[in-house]
Formats: sequence, structure tokens, C-alpha cells
Amino acid sequence: MKNKVQFQKGYSLIEFMNEYGSEEQCRQTLFQWRWPGGFHCSECGSEKYCTLKKRPIYQCNNCHHQTSLTSGTIFAATKLDLTIWFLAIHLITQAKTGISAMELHRQLGVTYNTAWGIKQKIMQVMKERDDGKCLTGVIQLDDVYWGGERHGGKRGRGSADKTPFVAAVSVNEDGHPIAMNMNVVNGFRSREIASWAKKHLSADSHVVSDGLACFNAVTEAGCQHTRIVTGGGAECVTIEAFTWVNTMIGNVKNALVGTYHAIDHKHLPRYLAEFCYRFNRRFELQDMLPRLAYIALRTPPMPMRLLKMAEVHG
Repeated sequence: MKNKVQFQKGYSLIEFMNEYGSEEQCRQTLFQWRWPGGFHCSECGSEKYCTLKKRPIYQCNNCHHQTSLTSGTIFAATKLDLTIWFLAIHLITQAKTGISAMELHRQLGVTYNTAWGIKQKIMQVMKERDDGKCLTGVIQLDDVYWGGERHGGKRGRGSADKTPFVAAVSVNEDGHPIAMNMNVVNGFRSREIASWAKKHLSADSHVVSDGLACFNAVTEAGCQHTRIVTGGGAECVTIEAFTWVNTMIGNVKNALVGTYHAIDHKHLPRYLAEFCYRFNRRFELQDMLPRLAYIALRTPPMPMRLLKMAEVHG
């Protein structure tokens, strides 16, 4: 039997070009997504407007407030054509194992720094969107570390420069994965896990974890909790109760290593969010672009200085 995710109809580049190949197509589409019921002034609520002749600005006929198509959104202050943004969203959402800023730079025909900024902003949208959704049902939970390995250095949890993050996968009654969440945390302490659980897990969830003591704190979020002491070692990854969380951890780590040359720890939350976002919508490849662009129009601006400085935690 064919895997229905792997063999589903995708969204081809030809289809993309037919729908979003021109600047005018992108502008009209973005207008419809930003104001589905027609233009709505953010200041007075009026629906009547005019368009300035010399600039692509919309002016309210009632209060004369002016706004652009991208102001107040993740696209704010962009000097790039919308066709570049749309193509970037298409490439990022359709790339199963991710696409690097270097590859975006080549595909989009922009500078590397511009491509890096585009990618970070799109991943920020992904993160903010999924941070607003809670996992529910039976949830497999594990602790993970990224980076820090050095030749001859200490291995495991005591290794220096490792970034800790939580990996959680919800499964259905048949044990098949539904959705996943991966968020960087400030260490594996009860207070940190309780805070993460309250934000990312539904109160009626049943969490299954290994014997790490801090995971007991999920009960503070109203979750049931089952501990399975694995004992560590290679055998622990074969325990059926953790099949999908271990699989997802392996897939994400392999993709990160294979796609990206290096990831600064302060940007890791966005890269993790990128994989979660695509996985959680893996049955809807054709809807990826419009859904993400719709949310991008409702995500506040993220200037480059904040992108470079930000250390985002879940």
C-alpha cells in the first residue's frame, strides 16, 4: 500500500507560477487574504478607500489614515517584490527536509543576507502560529540536546554548549502520529517543564515520558503522566511507547545536519518550528502557501536587528 503522505498530490512549481507568477497576481491575492471581507480601516473601521496614484498606498476615505498592503505584518518595510516572498514561502513550505538560506539565495536571486532574513521571518511566522496550538490526547515526551559535540570532549547531558529542547508527539488511538512540538527550554527543571506544559499541552492530555524527574511537572498543567524508566543505552530507543518521538527526533536532527552548515543556538527555536509546522500540515501540501501567507499578514513585524538578537523560547 502506498504511503498517502508520500504519494499525495503536491503543489508543483508550474501551478505556483500560474497562480502567483506576477506581481499583480500576488498583490490581488494578498489583498484578499488581508481583507477577506473587503478593505477595513484599522483606525475608524470604514470600508471606503482610495488608492494613491504615485504610491501603492490605501487611504481611508473617512479618516484619511494611510496603510500599505504589508504594513504591520511580517512583510513590513520590505523592498522586495511580492513574487520573491511568495516563491520563498513556496520553497520553504514544500521542502521536506528544509532549505538553507544559501540555497534560497541562489533560487531567489537575492543576496545571502536578504535570503537569511526572509527565511528567519517565515520561520518566525511558523513558530508563532504553532505556539498558539496545544497538543492533546496521548503525548510521547522526551528530552533532547542540540550541538555541543567536540572531538575528545565530554558527551551526553554534561557536554558544554548543548542547547536543551523538549520534543513531544501526540498520537491517535492506533498509535499513529498526529502533531509534534519542539521547543527550546532553559534546562530540564520542574519549573521549566511546568511552564512549557501549560503553554503547549491540553489539560486533558496523557503524557508518557521516560524517568526524568522534571517531567512529573506536566501534572501542574492538568495532564495525566506515565513514567517509563528506560535505563538509557541504545535499547531505550526501541521502546514502543516512544517510537514516534524518537523517530521525529532522529528525522529532525538528520535534516538539520544535512541541510544547514551551522545553526546559532539562539535561532534554533525557529528551525525546530519550521519542521514542526510542515509535519503538522503534511496532509495539506497544496494549502501550505495560502495558509502561511494568511498568518504572515497577521504576524507583527520582526526587524532584522531583532531577528539577529532574538533568543526565542517556547
